[in-house]
Amino acid sequence: MATISDVARTAGVSPATVSRVFNGGRVTAERAERVRRAAADLGFSPNRVARSLRMQRASVIGLLIPDIENPFFTSLARGVEDAAQRTNLSVVLCNTDEDVDKERRYLDIALAEQMAGVIVAAASRKRTDLSALAARGMPVVAVDRRPRAAAVDAVMVDNQHGGEDATAHLLERGYERIACITGPAGASTSEDRLAGYRAAMHEAGVSGEWTRAHTRHADFRVDGGYAAMRELLALRTPPDAVFVANNLMTVGALQALREAGAEPPEFGILSFGDVPWASLVRPPLTTVQLPSYDLGASAAALLQDRLAGSDKPLQTVVLRTVLRARASTAGPGGGGEPA
Repeated sequence: MATISDVARTAGVSPATVSRVFNGGRVTAERAERVRRAAADLGFSPNRVARSLRMQRASVIGLLIPDIENPFFTSLARGVEDAAQRTNLSVVLCNTDEDVDKERRYLDIALAEQMAGVIVAAASRKRTDLSALAARGMPVVAVDRRPRAAAVDAVMVDNQHGGEDATAHLLERGYERIACITGPAGASTSEDRLAGYRAAMHEAGVSGEWTRAHTRHADFRVDGGYAAMRELLALRTPPDAVFVANNLMTVGALQALREAGAEPPEFGILSFGDVPWASLVRPPLTTVQLPSYDLGASAAALLQDRLAGSDKPLQTVVLRTVLRARASTAGPGGGGEPA
């Protein structure tokens, strides 16, 4: 019985080219004709069951995100799924919990299961490793967070600009001692939002020593925001406002403020990441609105282009944020008006 290697040798091509011909891959018409003629001469017939399984796997993409309980990533995942469905791609959702080892296991599974491609919000800028996927030619799109060493397509938010806008807004409202609660050190979103905060504070003439002393890294979750806010309130010179770098940590920070009797807007609080209840709390919460759904949809579109055979240079799409000013940053004494 003839094998793929026999067909490849007769047609003068590689076994990989034979595989692409019988599995719908991109091959020149001349090579495809040689392969089919050789297969016919040798009586070669591809294994229909194996081919069916491969084609099923080729219609599945992986989506790796840090925390499905975070409304931002829930919305992002919906954007990916809606866009993927339009080209009959199915999405396997993997929750990495900001854990690089867990992320690595999911990437290994994507390779083992021969998924068509992967969209990943990296657990770590420095430690996330996509090299095995690149070596196998698997299309990858980074979304929201990009690993430093990875040469992949990406869809990002302008996090630094958003952080700078948020901090400048607090300064304009009359707050003077503004602290920052950002995410894990090493996560690109954490570092970029922190960089925006520092840039605005520097522009306002605040020393780097002060901003470093009033910055806390947490875990992008409610408990992390709560603990960081308690630490900041216990400082010898406590802040009078805080820029919190994601929505879940803002929940924890609000809880700590309430326990300490520090109520907005006398104590200003601004969240990076809008939430459905932001306008329902009292006072309503000022937020930086993120285009989470569009991030997911755009990432899926980039991946679909690669799966269709696009050989364009690597692309980075950057989406902007929008500041939604509400009463939680009305200014000390509540005298200002949301802009």
